[in-house]
Amino acid sequence: MKNIIVYSKPNCMQCNFTKKFLDQKEINYTDYDVYENEAALNRVKELGFQSLPVIEIEGEEPFFGFRPDLLEKLA
Repeated sequence: MKNIIVYSKPNCMQCNFTKKFLDQKEINYTDYDVYENEAALNRVKELGFQSLPVIEIEGEEPFFGFRPDLLEKLA
């Protein structure tokens, strides 16, 4: 299984949809709250994103937003 990281923030609908989708598909991931983790926020900026969630999948191009079309490939 590939290492999956979700960068999110509280009260973010797309973040919640993304995590709920992964949970329902029983896909393991690590969630970093960018409000609580400055290193996570810096990583999102380093990747060039300004919107959340940002999803980083080992060996894949990172993307942002709730993208069930891309997440479905992990199931």
